[in-house]
Amino acid sequence: MSATAGVIGGMGPEATVDFLRRIVAATPARDDEDHIRVLVDNNPKIPSRLAHLVLGTGEDPAPVLTAMARGLQAQGADFLAVPCNTAHHYLPQIAVSVSIPVLDMVALAIAGLPAARRIGMLASPAVQKVGLYARRLQEAGCGAVFPDAQGEARMLGVIRAVKAGNVTAQHRRDYAQVAAALEADAYLIACTELSVLGAPDGLRKPAVDALDALVAETVARAI
Repeated sequence: MSATAGVIGGMGPEATVDFLRRIVAATPARDDEDHIRVLVDNNPKIPSRLAHLVLGTGEDPAPVLTAMARGLQAQGADFLAVPCNTAHHYLPQIAVSVSIPVLDMVALAIAGLPAARRIGMLASPAVQKVGLYARRLQEAGCGAVFPDAQGEARMLGVIRAVKAGNVTAQHRRDYAQVAAALEADAYLIACTELSVLGAPDGLRKPAVDALDALVAETVARAI
């Protein structure tokens, strides 16, 4: 019997739509009824994770995230997915607020990495600040390599451009140049706004997209 996926979305809206598009593409289906059922709360009004975690000035998004989780469970979701890397900082709070499983995109992404010692992190500054991936990569025998302060600012500019729907050729160049400057054996795309853009141009090392790992597990759980 198939299971219903619940999606805590809106972080940002385009990333959520991209997640849903990838689910459809990854589902082995010949007709409508072969696709999986997905309940989506695409809520762009969730308090900013960046403002809360990095700036220290924003409202805690956890109460909204847990309320969304409970709402999706009440509507019939059998498990939950959160297509936002930074929001996984709040995953323990989300998980204890419901009685259904919550997929862990961080764990899924790390499990899909190739054998590599230095992982170039293509992510928001919040991911580095809270150590979302660094400790777990270390436990897996890898090291997380992040951009320097200038690179971090350029990457944040790219992320904000995706959120605003205003990505230019310069943003794409910034994305590629920041990635190329990392001394890495492989790359991890750990921001769903960057997932919207795909891997940076000109990469010569393998890249894993955390969103693809979440898509694969969502489809496998649901079919």
